[in-house]
Amino acid sequence: MRRLDIITAAISVPLDFAMVLLAALTAYSLRFSGSIAALRPAIADLPSRDFFAISVVIAVLWVLCMAIAGLYSFRRRQAIADVGRIILASSAAVTTIIITIFFRRELFSSRFIVLAGWLLGILFITVARLLVRAVVSILKRRGIGLQKLIVIGSGNIADQIISDLYAGRRERYMLVGRIPEFTPDGQAQLEAMIAEKHPDALLLASASLPQADLLALLNISELQHLDFAYVADLFATHVGHLEVRTMFGQPVVEVKRTKLDGWGRIWKRTFDILGSTVLLLMLLPFFIIFALLIVVDSRGPIFARLRRIGEREHQFTLVKFRSMIQNAHALKPTLMDKNERGDGPLFKMAHDPRVTRIGRFLRRTSIDELPQLWNVLRGQMSLVGPRPHEPEEVAAYQPWHRKLLTIKPGMTGMAQVSGRASLSFDDEARLDIAYLENWSFATDLMILLRTPRVVFSHRAAV
Repeated sequence: MRRLDIITAAISVPLDFAMVLLAALTAYSLRFSGSIAALRPAIADLPSRDFFAISVVIAVLWVLCMAIAGLYSFRRRQAIADVGRIILASSAAVTTIIITIFFRRELFSSRFIVLAGWLLGILFITVARLLVRAVVSILKRRGIGLQKLIVIGSGNIADQIISDLYAGRRERYMLVGRIPEFTPDGQAQLEAMIAEKHPDALLLASASLPQADLLALLNISELQHLDFAYVADLFATHVGHLEVRTMFGQPVVEVKRTKLDGWGRIWKRTFDILGSTVLLLMLLPFFIIFALLIVVDSRGPIFARLRRIGEREHQFTLVKFRSMIQNAHALKPTLMDKNERGDGPLFKMAHDPRVTRIGRFLRRTSIDELPQLWNVLRGQMSLVGPRPHEPEEVAAYQPWHRKLLTIKPGMTGMAQVSGRASLSFDDEARLDIAYLENWSFATDLMILLRTPRVVFSHRAAV
């Protein structure tokens, strides 16, 4: 663990404590300010000294709730994931305060202070943590606080990782060496490099290393007190959650089902219903405008109704704004020799002659996808998930690709916001499988918030 990560985690506790205290005092000042007091006079006087003492106790409780929510772990998460935990922990703290006030009204009974303190607490803590993240990001861009990394392996995966490191997508690492192969000579080279470079972490960028060599490499990392990670193979990516338990007196590893079972499925469906309903109502005027433009531009219906394969291989009708001429699907076989996606079952053509003038704009901005909100509302799709594919594309899936069909397809997904313009189909599938195996509500929010930026930077999938 690098010193910068330890310092960042250490200052989070007093910083959050200070932000909660500041939120409480700000709420108190607002309640007894002239304008609010004139609008709604305070029933009882609350001395500032007494309130400060109560606020200190509340701040301690608040920080404890944040600790329980995992906000002081060394594991680095996306900012949106931290915001969700902050809201959850803050709400738990305020709920405890409300229950306490119910039984002991002599503390204070101002509903305004409680509500304002809750909202300001969330706001102040979030802003403070975002500022810390910004400072840490600036330091790491300047090479301060990065972990020294040695990459072991050759091939496309290792080349891509090293390319990302050199391109500035450093995550939290700085490359100090590479060992192409973990052979006996490679092991000796690695040990010499560790003695010379003093790295902090080793990354095995090969999924085909024999188990004996993998254990030897793990042993080196343990003896040298280095962090160790390795690129997951297809099985590790495919199966998702593992749980070690005993069966018939023997230790076994059980493959667990995705988090999108049980309550996960309920929460995701609830969010889909609320989100699609709100967006459909908000976008209705724009739908009318685009419908008129489509009618004026070319002959044919406003909406295209396309066959797609969804969850559990059930076929459904996907709705989009029509961006192609009539009978476009019938012309597809004549264009297959111009397919730019030769790595999988998908069809992509940069200058597809079937696309209309307004269709080019709709596709470039992904506006043609918006009617799929109706599919989301009906339960055929989700706001976030793997992209829906055509029946003939699904027929060309490899066996492991069919994992994508275990959940509902999405309007946007992990592959669409990955940050790379030209992922292979296999890479898209791996990202989407990783999403469904490690789903969380925070991940859905992160993907939805990233989607507009990807669309406007013209990296959205067409």
